[in-house]
Amino acid sequence: MKKISVLGSTGSIGTQTLDVVAMHPDSFEVDGLAAGNNTGLLLEQIHRFKPRRVSVASPRLADEIRSSLPAGVKLFSGSEGLTEIAAGGDADTVVTAVMGSVGLQSTLAAIEAGKHIGLANKETLVTAGHLVTELAARKGVALLPIDSEHSAIFQCLNGETRGDVAGITLTASGGSFRDFSREQLKSVTVEDALRHPNWTMGAKITIDSATMVNKGLEVIEAHWLFGLSYEQINVLLHPESIIHSYVEFCDSSIIAQLGTPDMRVPIQYALTYPQRWNSPAQRLSLAEIGRLTFREMDYERFPALKLAVECGKAGGTATTAFNAANEIAVGRFLRSEISFLRIEEIIAETLERHINESHPDLEQIQHCDRSVRELAARM
Repeated sequence: MKKISVLGSTGSIGTQTLDVVAMHPDSFEVDGLAAGNNTGLLLEQIHRFKPRRVSVASPRLADEIRSSLPAGVKLFSGSEGLTEIAAGGDADTVVTAVMGSVGLQSTLAAIEAGKHIGLANKETLVTAGHLVTELAARKGVALLPIDSEHSAIFQCLNGETRGDVAGITLTASGGSFRDFSREQLKSVTVEDALRHPNWTMGAKITIDSATMVNKGLEVIEAHWLFGLSYEQINVLLHPESIIHSYVEFCDSSIIAQLGTPDMRVPIQYALTYPQRWNSPAQRLSLAEIGRLTFREMDYERFPALKLAVECGKAGGTATTAFNAANEIAVGRFLRSEISFLRIEEIIAETLERHINESHPDLEQIQHCDRSVRELAARM
């Protein structure tokens, strides 16, 4: 019986993680759940999965649900509560599915406590990849990728010699506006942006997919997960989202991972690795698909992706600044305060003012994150 805790249990990845748990009730036990503000759904999860420890976003929300909790459930709140669910308790594996850089400290705490990490929070490696990977190596903790692209690369590398890898390619659907011109993007709405053609995801990641920021974050994450240079990491537009990513080896052989777009597959693999279990995901029929199409990535059409890669190559706090500026800009767009194209502009303008700190410690990273957010909010 594997014990797990889920950070961000009411979000898209969190709910699908619990779907996987429900499919294998004799194999998983939920030790802890951490949610934000969706207390209604959290209470449903608590009564169904019976965790011993739960956390919500604030003390006020904790007071609201306290009387509805089953006897014996320990209740926490705020950032301290998130860390408590991550690092405390008896969980073997912690699924980090919270959105944004808020997941950094709780992930570090979980690693310090010796928990294996099912990593769905890419911002953790984007903001502090050197700290996270060094600590994981020191503690002997596995970082098991949940993003479909990184899970694909992880699977393609199984049993292979890393020195034989010539490069990897992350595929990108192109998001809601993949066939839009820059001129057409001037008038798109929040509702337009949230209509992803292939995947069902949360609002923030859906917007990131449309700007291609999400792919930029994935490039940075891949650099830390697989120890590859940025010159070895490519991006290819693949509208059907069937090939989730692939690896090219020194002998020109390519190994790819294919499947229907269903996040429960990489989630389950992270929880059961190195085993593979039956999944309810729809089986892939290439005959029914008929054909797969690909296009070279246009970095002028998607300038945010280009900026992300440049920040990755610069290192230091550049990636922290990129992520923080994007999080603020996306939040402002979702509140209809700015236009869609203004997201990219705010990121670029913020980075122009950023003074990069090489080899930052956690305090420097947190200071950078706060100051960039304040700057981006004022623009």
